[in-house]
Amino acid sequence: MSSSACPSVLPSIFSSSMRTLSFRLLPGSDLKQSLLSIAKQHQLKAACVLTCVGSLQKVHIRLAGGFDFLTLAETKQEIVSLVGTFNESGSHLHISFGDVDGNVKGGHLMEGNLIYTTAELVIGILDQVAFNRVPDSNTGCLELLPQQL
Repeated sequence: MSSSACPSVLPSIFSSSMRTLSFRLLPGSDLKQSLLSIAKQHQLKAACVLTCVGSLQKVHIRLAGGFDFLTLAETKQEIVSLVGTFNESGSHLHISFGDVDGNVKGGHLMEGNLIYTTAELVIGILDQVAFNRVPDSNTGCLELLPQQL
């Protein structure tokens, strides 16, 4: 695909077959640390969250814009969604969660999100792709640069 065909997409698009890992996190587990630990244990070069359902007893997220954080201690929140990409060296994950009144909030998943009762996850593993993060002069952040293996 040429960049002129779709100017909002980098010129290189990569394909890979996918396999999955399914697992459950126990109460007190840190959601982000657990995902990164599994990525290191399995030497994952490219993975994504396919689904996650469960609950949190502590929430710690970075809000949009990158400067403000939200921390809720001693809480009970349902995980509404968890999406993103990760590998053994890092991640870009967003989470949404809802309270007992149905109010939903979300943001960047940080360390410190502790499981309340359970977190049931299915992750996709892309064996023919590596996710690299490189500085992007347009955003000032490390951004995804996939590489075909």
